[in-house]
Amino acid sequence: MTDISEAPARRDRRDAKDIASAPNFDLLAGVSLRVSVEVGSTSMTLAELLAMSEGSVVELDRAATDLLDIYANGTLIAKGEIVSVDGRYGIQVAEVVAPDRAIAGFDRRG
Repeated sequence: MTDISEAPARRDRRDAKDIASAPNFDLLAGVSLRVSVEVGSTSMTLAELLAMSEGSVVELDRAATDLLDIYANGTLIAKGEIVSVDGRYGIQVAEVVAPDRAIAGFDRRG
């Protein structure tokens, strides 16, 4: 490939079988990613933080019915909801964030 017009068509992130069969996928298949889930966030002063005690409630910026953000290495990749799996918490993916949407907002957490 010498010209950008010869580049293969961009693959949809949801077409996992096609991606997994790509020749270079094996090179990346073993790469570890840090996956995290954000329930919500808030801002508070140091005085408010120090005044907290057992039983204190921190109000977050989301409704209880909102989907949670799922990040891979600090980049938003999906949204999901909490589920219980054998007595442990899990996250069920409800929607995968479109790659162009993730780049446009570039919502990255450290």
